Amino acid sequence: QEPLVESGGGLVQPGGSLRLSCAASGFTFRGFVMQWYRQAPHKEREWVATIATDSSHTRYAAAVQGRFTISRDNDKNTLYLDMNNLKLEDTAVYYCHSPGRNFWGKGTLVTVSS
Repeated sequence: QEPLVESGGGLVQPGGSLRLSCAASGFTFRGFVMQWYRQAPHKEREWVATIATDSSHTRYAAAVQGRFTISRDNDKNTLYLDMNNLKLEDTAVYYCHSPGRNFWGKGTLVTVSS
């Protein structure tokens, strides 16, 4: 069983919204900082957002600040990324990551296109 499994990607028009989810299993999810990364076509993987174990702190890349919200539900072992006002340049495969365990999901594709 994969420790991290993303879902929720899809095709959306510019200005639209999506919610990504990342289901965690096989480790103590609530004990670890979690992150979202993304990789656009022909570009390197880049960090998007980080959330503390108890959701007390969050940080965002400048490119998504004010549009994306990272959150988590420790009772459901799930990480979320709410994406609003999506732009063409947000098109990428989105990955959740546990830096403490060095776990990566396989990613979910978000395509922003008119």
